[in-house]
Amino acid sequence: MTTGYKQTEVGVIPEDWEVKSAHEFSAIKTGPFGTLLKASEYSESDGVPLISVGEIREGYLRITDHTPCVLEAITKRLPQYILRRGDIVFGRKGGVERSALIRQPQEGWFLGSDGISIRSHQDCHDEYLALQFRSTRVQSWLLKNAIGTTMPSLNQEILRNVVIPFPPTRTEQQAIAEVLSDADAFIESLEQLLAKKRHIKQGAMQELLTGKKRLPGFGGKWEVKRLDALGRWTGGMTPSMRNPDYWQSGTVPWISSGDVKSIKLISTTLAISDYAVKQKTTTLIPEKSIIVVVRSGILRKCLPVAMNMVSMAINQDIKALLPNADVLPEYVLQSLICNSDQILARCLKSGTTVESIEFPWFKAFTIPIPPFPEQTAI
Repeated sequence: MTTGYKQTEVGVIPEDWEVKSAHEFSAIKTGPFGTLLKASEYSESDGVPLISVGEIREGYLRITDHTPCVLEAITKRLPQYILRRGDIVFGRKGGVERSALIRQPQEGWFLGSDGISIRSHQDCHDEYLALQFRSTRVQSWLLKNAIGTTMPSLNQEILRNVVIPFPPTRTEQQAIAEVLSDADAFIESLEQLLAKKRHIKQGAMQELLTGKKRLPGFGGKWEVKRLDALGRWTGGMTPSMRNPDYWQSGTVPWISSGDVKSIKLISTTLAISDYAVKQKTTTLIPEKSIIVVVRSGILRKCLPVAMNMVSMAINQDIKALLPNADVLPEYVLQSLICNSDQILARCLKSGTTVESIEFPWFKAFTIPIPPFPEQTAI
């Protein structure tokens, strides 16, 4: 091992860093249950927002017309649930890996019954701590240790055992947070540039994928087909996190919504064992299937679609198309990308805690399909 470093439960870190469990540096609180605060006491618009799982996104809070509020009388009666600047909030059900930092504008908001908050009682830098809780390592650990499979649940006991590496000084924590913040700003500027390029490509794709512009040498008739006529659709599952035989020495890539970040998927964050596949705890799909995220907060922004380049398993937030022989997977992939905005506009459910696609509506969505040789050329 390199001099000046040590091996810990979070990996190799500098010798002067410490690893601490959440209960060692923070107080953890679950929101008030019905005995303390009833839904009938909520207000539609007056008071401060009530923060529960639906408001907690990836690093930020989203307040909508459906977000309830609580009046001053309640905050005075239950001051222990008032959120302060520097608190980190999690949802207890569903998207348990998501968390958000309470910043100055949100100070004074109220923790809902489906929320859990962490309040540091040591000299931790807020942004550094928030970044650690949003790291892939911590998010994967939370998902693996959550209770339940269909609807993962989080509690104080699970959260108190999250381990975080700390530099020896608050100054170093702040420096790390600032560097990562600068990197985020740089990435955002690149994303804006890429968005312009995508817009140009989108225009060309729209003409080719709808037949408005034909490639030289092609003149055959196109058909308009429903998505459920293009092949067989299947969904997945999450093998029990409580059974180590399903996860230890995993070699089979297991797709969750967070993995669908590029259109060609070659690896995943988590992998399951061959034993889990043999026990039919999830669904295995062949290479060059079309993967669609149908349940995730990301659907508020975009429709993640991809093609897996090796055989993979999928979880319950994913649907996969195994295309018919007369349909080119790459063509379907590009068509879904081209039509993603229309699909979301027509098929996204409203009024749900976590954004999701109404799958029967999705399967009824239609796209133009040219003869196979023209699909290949496009």
